[in-house]
Amino acid sequence: MKPDQPDHAAPTDAEARKAVKPVICYPVSSLPRPDLAPYLAARVGWKRVAEVLVPAREARCFDVPAGHFFRITSVEGPQVGDLNLWNADDLTERFFSGKTRALHGTHLSAGDRMWSALPYLREMALITEDTLDWYGFDAFGGSVHDVIGTRCDPYTSNLLSGGQYHHCCHSNLTRALAERTGLPLGQAEAHVHDVLNVFMCTGFTRDTGQYFMKASPVRPGDFIEFFAAMDLIGGLSACPGGDCSSEHSSDQAACFPLLVEVFRPLALPEGWHTAVSNGYDRSHGAAVTV
Repeated sequence: MKPDQPDHAAPTDAEARKAVKPVICYPVSSLPRPDLAPYLAARVGWKRVAEVLVPAREARCFDVPAGHFFRITSVEGPQVGDLNLWNADDLTERFFSGKTRALHGTHLSAGDRMWSALPYLREMALITEDTLDWYGFDAFGGSVHDVIGTRCDPYTSNLLSGGQYHHCCHSNLTRALAERTGLPLGQAEAHVHDVLNVFMCTGFTRDTGQYFMKASPVRPGDFIEFFAAMDLIGGLSACPGGDCSSEHSSDQAACFPLLVEVFRPLALPEGWHTAVSNGYDRSHGAAVTV
């Protein structure tokens, strides 16, 4: 966080330095935006093959085979959720929120992909529909479905306010993954990672650059939908902050469940194929050769 009053006087060319135009770090012109029409068409006649109701202040894991859709829906009241994704065959390949943010921006919506961690860096899922896409960015710089926050966790909670709170999203996801995989809690925790904050409305303050949250615009019936590019294990925590209008680790906030549904299309979208290897030859620049 920048100081209110800097210790050093601005140089004479300060304004000129500030006026330098920005350059996009990762131009994505070579990464064509997906044509969503085949995916939307593939939903006609699809069959719901699984559903999981994630209780308030808890998390659940769910399985999504490659070529299937999954949808997260608000069902009772305004509620945000923290989403983790893992390759079902290799938990070390997991959602990489930082690189996804660098490629697609701070907040995701339909047409954006969720990318996996290095050294894999390939598509895990594609967002196919988002009923909150109308929100855009508000006057505060806030938007929905962020990849800038981490996840509420008991370590930060203890650091800032003390106490032992056990329903942070980090804790919820750890327990859910341990139950799904049979891993001990300590081993499962190592696989829990930074999230897509589903339905959460966030941004950065313009004066101090601090991460903020505000009441989510989500209402019952709103959903965000994904298409799985590989066999996935998903983990979703119904955040203990409810709509995150005041705090995100609390037993006082009004919290509601979230519904996850998995759908099998009658036919795969035209032109779709499972996620392919990144293709980078690690023997030229990485410590570990293949």
